[in-house]
Amino acid sequence: RHEDEMRAKELDCEVLPGDVLVSGDSESLTQVVDNLVSNAIKYTPEQGRIEIELDRVDAQGRLRVRDTGIGIPARDLDRIFERFYRVDKARSREMGGTGLGLSIVKHLVQTMDGEVEVASEKGLGSCFTVWVPAAS
Repeated sequence: RHEDEMRAKELDCEVLPGDVLVSGDSESLTQVVDNLVSNAIKYTPEQGRIEIELDRVDAQGRLRVRDTGIGIPARDLDRIFERFYRVDKARSREMGGTGLGLSIVKHLVQTMDGEVEVASEKGLGSCFTVWVPAAS
């Protein structure tokens, strides 16, 4: 789906040793991954790097999507999961999107009794971490 945009970016996907089975709806998990990876592709310039990591930590499955993209200013971090919130409204409209992707991610993760976190610095990239209970 994002093949053309990915050509000029480095993608590193790592599933750490061991099974990572989580309690959750497969369609919801697919949408979470798609939204986070789509954002990473969209907001990472050419020659940038996107890392996807999946592992298990204690009783949690952990998914990390990290990029070397434009980053998110500290003042916006508390609001990025709100519906229709856009950090840079002009740029977001120009690049497409509705401002719903991250709010959908948060909602889907919460319905699976999980949580989503973000660490970011403007100009240096972002790291989204999704925690979902591991299957018993």
